[in-house]
Amino acid sequence: MENVALLEKRLQVAGTLLILGLVIEALCLLWAKPITFVLFVAVGGVLLFAGVAVYLYSVVSTPRS
Repeated sequence: MENVALLEKRLQVAGTLLILGLVIEALCLLWAKPITFVLFVAVGGVLLFAGVAVYLYSVVSTPRS
């Protein structure tokens, strides 16, 4: 049961990072300024990458029950 709780917590973190990244990228599409592209790529992209990385790490590193 500990493994399941740990996996669920990590998946929640990964999902939160992915949602934050998508929200930032969606908000960046509303403005047409050069700094918006930097925010789109830097902040949104990093959050999306972090979410995918946490997801993959949590799936691979959690031992089987």
